[in-house]
Amino acid sequence: MNIFKEHRELVFALLCGVLLLGAWLYEMLSEPGHVRPIPVYVLAYFFGGYDAFMHMIASLRRKKFDIDFLMLVAAAGAAVLGAWAEGALLLFLFSLGHALEHYAMGRARKAIRALSELAPTVARIKTDNGEREIAVEELKPGDLLVVRPSERFPSDGFVTAGSSSVDQSPITGESVPVDKKPVSSAEKARNKSENLDPQHRIFAGTINGDSLLEVEVTSRAEDSTLARVIRMVNEAETQKSPTQRFAERFERVFVPVILVFVAFLHFAWLVIDEPFASSFYRAMAVLVAASPCALAISTPSAILSGVARAAKLGVLVKGGRPLEQLGGLRAMAFDKTGTLTAGVPKVTDVIPLNGRDASGLMRLTMGVEQFSDHPLARAVMRDGVSWNGDADAPKVSDVTMVTGMGVTGVVDGKKVDIGQAKLFDKTLPDKVITHLNKLHEQGRTTILVREEDEFAGIIGLMDMPRSSASGVIRNLREMGIRRLIMISGDHQRVAESIGVQVGVDESWGDLMPEHKVDAIRKLMEQEKEVAMVGDGVNDAPAMAHATVGIAMGAAGSDVALETADVALMADDLGKLPVAVGLSRQTRKIIRQNIFISLGMIAFLVPFVLFGYAGMGLAVLLHEGSTLVVVLNALRLLGYNHPEIQAESASFTMATASS
Repeated sequence: MNIFKEHRELVFALLCGVLLLGAWLYEMLSEPGHVRPIPVYVLAYFFGGYDAFMHMIASLRRKKFDIDFLMLVAAAGAAVLGAWAEGALLLFLFSLGHALEHYAMGRARKAIRALSELAPTVARIKTDNGEREIAVEELKPGDLLVVRPSERFPSDGFVTAGSSSVDQSPITGESVPVDKKPVSSAEKARNKSENLDPQHRIFAGTINGDSLLEVEVTSRAEDSTLARVIRMVNEAETQKSPTQRFAERFERVFVPVILVFVAFLHFAWLVIDEPFASSFYRAMAVLVAASPCALAISTPSAILSGVARAAKLGVLVKGGRPLEQLGGLRAMAFDKTGTLTAGVPKVTDVIPLNGRDASGLMRLTMGVEQFSDHPLARAVMRDGVSWNGDADAPKVSDVTMVTGMGVTGVVDGKKVDIGQAKLFDKTLPDKVITHLNKLHEQGRTTILVREEDEFAGIIGLMDMPRSSASGVIRNLREMGIRRLIMISGDHQRVAESIGVQVGVDESWGDLMPEHKVDAIRKLMEQEKEVAMVGDGVNDAPAMAHATVGIAMGAAGSDVALETADVALMADDLGKLPVAVGLSRQTRKIIRQNIFISLGMIAFLVPFVLFGYAGMGLAVLLHEGSTLVVVLNALRLLGYNHPEIQAESASFTMATASS
């Protein structure tokens, strides 16, 4: 019964075809003057027109004439003329086309639904009384999962025990498994679950390797990264692209025009010497030829297939608009830190001033920076130990973050300011400026440290470009992105140093978060349409103002998933050309589909109007173009960018050699 319900539309179409064939053969083989099998044709009409009739009623209630209305009117007209076989053929091919179209579209939706099947329904948790299994819906933050080799992880979390490699391709699209190891402190990991290193983080739906892992749950099943991706991909189906909106506007105008035109054709017998039946038949044939069935499905089928393929590749595209617009952009802006660079700056220079030593400077700096989550603060805390040694931790109080500039606090009773030069309202001493200029010329990011009114020293850090950054920039330029800009909050010289290394056209430094928004607005005025690529957190306002906002490393990040139009789930800049390439292929297929659908109408209508083709041929060509359009769109499900093929090949070679 379930199988019949699922495929009822196809079954009805086939029943219509069988009845049509039987009635037609009976008429062909019978003697002249036989009784026509009208009841059989009526049954064929019922099965072939059932779904179209239901759709038409729903549309008429919304005061809308659609394609189903046109087809049913044409079939009814054929019956009035006694052309039962042609009318039944029309309904058979129309219903069969819709059934096959829905089946083909179902393949794209199945690729999306497959996401929801990634996470297991049962989870194994560790308790004081041993292990027990519970439904995934019952998991709550703090539960301790036990995941054996080759099992899927039921929820997001972090590793507390065990080491293993994890296949993250279902979520991030990464072909190479990622090594995982336990966090050093579960308490700290709970407080900073979104900022954990990839080596500790676990996503629901990913697959464990060859060792047992214990994982602490950080979110409920409905709030996991996988669940959010599923919701957003499903929502993306309903978001329309510019071409789709155009097609719908065209259809709203075109259908009434065709109805009026066909109505006038009924009176052709008053102008030319032919019977009314011939004029009526021609009008019905034109109605079939002009019906924009292929146009109606041309864009949605391509968008759905493109969104499904993107999700498979670890790229979340929120609807038809960004999927279509991304491929047409000619300008792209990049955040520097964490996007074009690795986002893991290292302390390279420690310059104490005014009688202090390196150990004292780092003790002062680390005392305040321990309260900051800024990447530079984390770098100081990580690398500063080699300078600080075993110095006692100072007494720190009244710590205050100054957005985009630094942090202030009180250390051992003295006010300490730490940050960029713009944090300090006074003119900097010549000695400080000399050191800053030298460090900036070397591409260093600098942190100034002031205790009370005296500068204690300068710390230089370097955030190295990603190894893939220059290749990605070159790839994008080859794809036709003519203007590539890097925007950064770092000093202009630092930005220029990194910009030269990665190969961008322009580097804009000294930009606070609100200034990045102004930078995007300026680019929009110059280029009309601009993409902004960032980490989805500090860059959220700028991404929101761009034509298309693209977030990197969005897996597990609430802000990135909510803000961006396109989210690269893995922290892999190489996914960007993949997303642009898929968008361009989608645009190409949409254009092809529009050409096929409108071209068929332009070809068929004159041929039918001037009597070169009858309703039968019009039906065959019309429905054939609809299927061609759908099958063309489904090619996107197999899209492969050279970047993907190279990645797969390198992984295969590495596996073989090991």
